[in-house]
Amino acid sequence: MLPVPMLSIQAIDATIEGVSVLRRADLVLPPRSTVALVGRNGAGKTTLLRTIMGFVPAVSGSIRFGDRDITALEPHRRPPLGIGYAPEDRRLFPTFSIEENILLPGQVCGFPAALMRDRLDLIYQVAPELKVMRDRKAASLSGGQGKMVALGRALMVGTRLVLLDEPFQGLAPALALKYAEALRALRDREREVTLLITESNPSLLRSFAETVYLIERGEVSRTDALSAAH
Repeated sequence: MLPVPMLSIQAIDATIEGVSVLRRADLVLPPRSTVALVGRNGAGKTTLLRTIMGFVPAVSGSIRFGDRDITALEPHRRPPLGIGYAPEDRRLFPTFSIEENILLPGQVCGFPAALMRDRLDLIYQVAPELKVMRDRKAASLSGGQGKMVALGRALMVGTRLVLLDEPFQGLAPALALKYAEALRALRDREREVTLLITESNPSLLRSFAETVYLIERGEVSRTDALSAAH
């Protein structure tokens, strides 16, 4: 018997201000997989992630997380299920320290202190530079450093599924390398988590993704090789 997918999106339609952005989108993430969603800017990548998180309502279709239908679930009820989200624009609290930003989602979700400590230890193992900078205010970070903090914040609650929206976009080569190292470390240490990563440049995901979906004009199709995404 096949395992229940970690995430199953079926025939999702979504609109923004009356404009159709997602058109019968289908996407399946097996447990413990790393899946890439590749497409040009404006193709619908961010909208799909925001629909998964409930920020953009689905007009039709279904979203299942494990064996649970979350299509109509309120956005604030999704992270406590074990879903972490790192948006492209990071959305950090500038007056909070790095560590305070990372801990905040766990506090909002009501995680026990012991679980939050364990998650923080994992995050600092995956991205040790965050531990070095943990007392710095988020306002002092570069854009690339902010993306690393956003990854850490997503991992605080993303015990089952982590959504990363264009994590490499705009990163200098050195920071892109650090981010890639963090993802590899995450894969080594947290084998149960499922990752969905969006990117406009498929070559950046060549060493991570086992499965690749292409999105164009809100329509999603599957390909078996990143080379096909060029």
